[in-house]
Amino acid sequence: MSYQVNEKGYYGDFGGAFIPEMLYPNVEELRSRYLDIMQEESFQKEFRQLLKDYVGRPTPLYYAKRFSEKYNTKVYLKREDLCHTGAHKVNNTIGQILMAKRLGKNRIIAETGAGQHGVATATVCALMGIECVVYMGEIDIKRQAPNVARMKMLGATVVPAISGSRTLKDATNEAIRDWINNPVNTHYIIGSVVGPHPYPDMVARFQSVISEEVKKQLQEKEGRENPDFVVACVGGGSNAAGIYYHYLDQEEVGIIAVEAAGEGVLTGKSAATSALGREGIIHGSKTLLMQTDDGQITEPYSISAGLDYPGVGPMHANLFRTGRGEFISITDTEAMAAGLELCKLEGIIPAIETAHALAIFETRKFREDDVVVVNLSGRGDKDLNTYIEHFNL
Repeated sequence: MSYQVNEKGYYGDFGGAFIPEMLYPNVEELRSRYLDIMQEESFQKEFRQLLKDYVGRPTPLYYAKRFSEKYNTKVYLKREDLCHTGAHKVNNTIGQILMAKRLGKNRIIAETGAGQHGVATATVCALMGIECVVYMGEIDIKRQAPNVARMKMLGATVVPAISGSRTLKDATNEAIRDWINNPVNTHYIIGSVVGPHPYPDMVARFQSVISEEVKKQLQEKEGRENPDFVVACVGGGSNAAGIYYHYLDQEEVGIIAVEAAGEGVLTGKSAATSALGREGIIHGSKTLLMQTDDGQITEPYSISAGLDYPGVGPMHANLFRTGRGEFISITDTEAMAAGLELCKLEGIIPAIETAHALAIFETRKFREDDVVVVNLSGRGDKDLNTYIEHFNL
């Protein structure tokens, strides 16, 4: 059994392209050309060169000595927080801007929650001199003000989404609406492994550079390519897809996905999709989705803007459904404590999204000789205000 996407755009029961007729030409153009373009020698050369010289790859695989001692296991951190722009998001936006250029598009739109994907999109648009419009929920604009300022400095137009919960889901709705209205010249850079096929697969392929590097780096450090476990936080789940990618079909490697339980899985203020979700369709793909009995999407909640999404990508829905992935829910309080702990033990301030992944070590026990690789997906600069308020710093 393979956990990769099949030729129809499905991971097991999940995926596909459920789109309005107006979007069919855009999505079909991308689907019919993305693999050929990605495999072109000139594309790969430009992509790899930019990852090296502009993004700063490969990112280090860091043995967290004091953290490991505390939890009595071997913990390595894949330092995506050291990428240009401060998170893994730029791996995908570099790939997609090169794709957009080859498709002849001269305008880029994107959605963003925590602002990291918006910043990464605005960054590559500035790099290539292409118009950029970013949709962002009104609530997220307030809680991620530094990232909004960065996007504006980079020349992007930031448009607030003022419908619904005014968070990531609503920003995505607005971006899709824009795309329907501007089908010819606009490419939509989706920031996670969500949306209609081929987006989940394309984004996962661009992010797979993460696990590609981990294999080489672990070989150097431990004399083997495979860790015992790979751990990542999951909202839409692109950082997770990136670190899982080359291990998906290697069943000896445990996959751990960490979701945001907010104030508690059953409190009504949560984003723990695996625990609360049922099959449904959101933003063009069939996946697990938090919804009411009559199929209305439930408002998600998390202290981290990047995990505040009512679904997961179809790859992750399939990992959950098949039991290939172990899903753990972490509350706001647990995540914030883990974030502060990493600061004090390792001198690294993680994004609050990433802190969820670090929080599992309090309760999920590992063997002393286990090698556990955690994707440190982003740095905490953007979250300083949340840390300050939470801990009265």
